[in-house]
Amino acid sequence: MSASLRLSGFVGLWVLLFASAVIAVTLGPAEISPAEVWAVIFHHLGLGSESPVSRLRDAIVWELRLPRVIVAAGVGAGLALAGTVMQALTRNPLADPYLLGLSSGAALGAVLFLLSGLALLMPIGAFVGALGALALALGIAHLLGGATPSRAILAGICISALASAATSFLIFWSATGDSYREILSWLMGSLSGSLWSDVGLVALALGLCAPIILMAGRALDGFAFGEVAAASLGIDVVRLRWTLLGATALLTGVMVAIGGAIGFVGLVVPHAVRLVTGARHRHLLPWSMLVGAIVMLWADTAARSLFDPRELPVGIVTALVGAPAFFLVLLRYRRVT
Repeated sequence: MSASLRLSGFVGLWVLLFASAVIAVTLGPAEISPAEVWAVIFHHLGLGSESPVSRLRDAIVWELRLPRVIVAAGVGAGLALAGTVMQALTRNPLADPYLLGLSSGAALGAVLFLLSGLALLMPIGAFVGALGALALALGIAHLLGGATPSRAILAGICISALASAATSFLIFWSATGDSYREILSWLMGSLSGSLWSDVGLVALALGLCAPIILMAGRALDGFAFGEVAAASLGIDVVRLRWTLLGATALLTGVMVAIGGAIGFVGLVVPHAVRLVTGARHRHLLPWSMLVGAIVMLWADTAARSLFDPRELPVGIVTALVGAPAFFLVLLRYRRVT
């Protein structure tokens, strides 16, 4: 792909993301036009003297739909970035936060804090859980003879199963009544009830981690031939690895704390984008971030709209779409190789 075509595509993704966000806000039981959406946004940004719509419609846009749409885009961007980094560091096309146990570890930490009455600290619990799961997976891989790509995946599956079992036990033992149903719904992936505080938390996580990951694009290319080759290129392998793993754990922890354990976004999006941009991470990372945001935004919109007034967990939608999409990506790779 030429540089001009790549730039045009990148700009087009930004346009598509903003257009998708506006359209998603208009969808729902109350019909709202794009013009009303922009009018409400301008009013709350102080660019209008009074809201041009009723207080009810203003609240639907500003308090209910817009925060959820922004959170969905942010969660998708974070998961796609995390998946791209994990695939690069482990040199394994099956790596993502879900398979490597980070999502399950984050869910365990979040549920533990939630059931302990520390709901406001759930993101911290999720981050600690994700970091702990990552450390255990890498530790098991080293005990098996070295953290090769296949061993990292096998260790991650082991930790994922263990963390999922511990989470289920905590819920079974401690949760009662409506909280039992709410926690299970959240674990399957749910962005319902997203608030502006969640928007701020997602923005903070992306603001801290995304620049670190994006600036490491050229260095990640060196990992394609192994750590020895990367070190020969002057890359501080140990420092870069732990910096990126820490950023990935933080991203995963925050995204899981807000949206639950959502699979396939971090796995499928990097593969799909790689077919367009190639394997160079300085292009792959920003494109994956934008595509992940768009995919997650529409997955959540489908989850809340397709069976209205009932709402599907968004994790079900991403799995239903992601599994066939990943199969098609595998077929494409088989043809080109």
